[in-house]
Amino acid sequence: MRRDQVLLEGETPSRITIFGATGRTGKPLVEQALAAGYEVTAFVRDPAKVTTKHERLTVVQGDATDAVAVERAVRRADAVISVMNTPGSQKIAKSKPLTRGTQNIVDAMKKYDVRRLIISSAGIPQPNDLPNIRFKLMMGFGKLIMRASYDDIVGSVEVVRASDTDWTVVRMVPTNDPPTGRVNAGYMNKRVGTISRADAAAFMLNEVCEAKYLRQAPVIWSCVNGRSLKI
Repeated sequence: MRRDQVLLEGETPSRITIFGATGRTGKPLVEQALAAGYEVTAFVRDPAKVTTKHERLTVVQGDATDAVAVERAVRRADAVISVMNTPGSQKIAKSKPLTRGTQNIVDAMKKYDVRRLIISSAGIPQPNDLPNIRFKLMMGFGKLIMRASYDDIVGSVEVVRASDTDWTVVRMVPTNDPPTGRVNAGYMNKRVGTISRADAAAFMLNEVCEAKYLRQAPVIWSCVNGRSLKI
């Protein structure tokens, strides 16, 4: 690999690869990254769904379960953000496409010496979480009726946590609410609520450089007038 493709210690990432770039969270993420001055590589299955046009935007077509396609998207990156989700179809989810795609991302990052990785995830419980009855019931119901999807999400998180990347797993319950500009982050507690997708995108972009939650899995939620947007 060329020396100019390695992000040296202390340098600010300038090239971000985004997986899930045409999704409901991926779209504002791409737009905000471009507005912030990043060179963005958008990894998508269908390029026709990319409505943003920009000189610093490169579109790579492929499926995350295709290791070769993933490598094409990752090879010039300084950092990777994945906002991919598991399929709603339980038949498809049983093959764990999100887990396999995430493994391909981790493998490609290792091959090209890309360190910073941020992925979004549903609020899979973590050891430091405090009880939140509403969230516990919601996750329990989801696990009951969509077990294959749940297992795929858990598998993708386990792949990231087992990697030697500089990872952050961002747990959230996203909505299409307008951005608030105020994001809280921490472990699960009684105050945790939902987050607008635009706020979530802003948090992940900020975390690329700040790495405040390095090798952690914070929950994030939006706040309006000091009050959480409730789950």
